Amino acid sequence: MNIRLFKPSLGEEELQSIKEAFDRSWIGLGPNVNKFEELWANFVGAKVAIGLNSATAALHLALMVFKFPEGKKVMVPSLTFSSTASAILYNHLIPVFVDSNPVTLGMDLEDMKRKFDKDVVAVMPVHYAGHPVPMEELMPWAKEKGLKVIEDCAHTSGAMYKGKSLGTWGDIGCYSFEEKKLMTTGDGGMIVSDDPELLKDIKAYRWVGIDKDNWKTAQAYTDTNKDAMHWFYEINLLGYKYNMNDLAASIGLVQLQKLPKMNARRSQIIRIYMDGLKDVEGIQLLLPFEPEKYVYQMFGIRAEKRDELMIYLKNKEIATGCHYTPLTLQPLFKPYAKDCDFIEKEADKFITLPLHVDLTDEEVNYVIEHIVKFTKG
Repeated sequence: MNIRLFKPSLGEEELQSIKEAFDRSWIGLGPNVNKFEELWANFVGAKVAIGLNSATAALHLALMVFKFPEGKKVMVPSLTFSSTASAILYNHLIPVFVDSNPVTLGMDLEDMKRKFDKDVVAVMPVHYAGHPVPMEELMPWAKEKGLKVIEDCAHTSGAMYKGKSLGTWGDIGCYSFEEKKLMTTGDGGMIVSDDPELLKDIKAYRWVGIDKDNWKTAQAYTDTNKDAMHWFYEINLLGYKYNMNDLAASIGLVQLQKLPKMNARRSQIIRIYMDGLKDVEGIQLLLPFEPEKYVYQMFGIRAEKRDELMIYLKNKEIATGCHYTPLTLQPLFKPYAKDCDFIEKEADKFITLPLHVDLTDEEVNYVIEHIVKFTKG
């Protein structure tokens, strides 16, 4: 039995959607992207959503739209993927790394408040593994301090927190559709906001500075009118090649329809894990999972004998991982590291266990069985 750690769940419906894009002979930035953006905005309850080629691009541009002066500071958890902090460096800003809450592993709000100073302009909470940061506490504090809030929702898609979608609490929300996320477009991301004015330049930023609808432009090439300038465009800002394309959106349109059912299956799997690992000596759940309330991209445990257990499971053909090495321990970010002592030590216990929609109950129980056997020696 060979059990993968992560795996996208794709089928004939996605292939058919891609074929339709092929048949239309339009696979770049086009009508599927427009449709996907509209449906995603409706899904999360945001006023505007714009498709990009990654959540990394979304995070980069989310900070860019505020035009913060170079050298200002942005607060970010040490326990996150590199993209969150890299977006800060892309914008010539300084990351202020915040330690993790010992229970939830999300950003420790008390440590965040301690590390605030007058040069901080924004905070980037990460809903780690899909577990919500207490936004009802963070948002009033950020507003009082005049800070912008950018939510990193790479690990969650479709979760409600206190009646509001994660990703819509802050000024901007950023989602990931990378191949092992809750739903996928192969690679892709989405940026959302309830302030359309805030994102007014994103379509130009994602398309090398050109704010023009390629699909509509192409249709105009053969329109029977007397306008010879259908091809004309202007470049008013320095942009990037960050656009989503219609092939990716073709997959995303189908995956979005499947997402509620896929999220429900993930919750079922997590519940099996939780019941099976309850009271196992030497094993603690990674965080206080609430699968009936929230949507999780990852499931894991904390184990005192992490490396020995990972090797044992590997020999049973069970894939594992560790998410993540805290960024304050990474060479690129060490110059900015300061006082993230808890997570730098605690991360040595983390084991990410297999979680994807196509896991069978038999496979989940196989993983549990071998964790229990390991703990009993």
